Amino acid sequence: MDQELRQLILEAKQGNTESFAQLMSRFKGHVFRQAYAMLHDPAEAQDVSQEAFIKAYYSLEALQNEYAFSSWIARIVSRLCHDRIQKKRKEEVIEREHILKESTHSKSMDHLLLRIHLEEAMQKLSPEHREIIVLRDIQGFTYDEIAEILQIPVGTVKSRIHVARLTLRNELSK
Repeated sequence: MDQELRQLILEAKQGNTESFAQLMSRFKGHVFRQAYAMLHDPAEAQDVSQEAFIKAYYSLEALQNEYAFSSWIARIVSRLCHDRIQKKRKEEVIEREHILKESTHSKSMDHLLLRIHLEEAMQKLSPEHREIIVLRDIQGFTYDEIAEILQIPVGTVKSRIHVARLTLRNELSK
């Protein structure tokens, strides 16, 4: 973490709203991508992003280690997404029209079909496995960071990733 970022966090913790706004600006893309990857709905992802920053703002004083801001905000996003997924467990959330609209402009049809197939395979994963794949393979967090975000042992992280990848591989080979 660079010193400028650490300074922004320290200032935001002291109530400087401008510093917090700069933090939001730096992390809004990361937060949105994580939420979107888990929810597959841009409107829901936007809502979760806003809610995450509101929660972060009001609980910033609880952040004890400024160097852990990235994983801390990711944990907030993860919990908010998990809550939304739990509420909509029976409802399939695949936004094919959005994917078609987004993809047909610049991507080949084969790539589009692969993305749709991957979306369908991701939906067949349990919420825990979907979340772990998003954190590791899409967001790029390390095993240790994922363990911290989800508050589970590193061994459990590795096991869930292994099972999730096997499930995805099986679904994609159908």
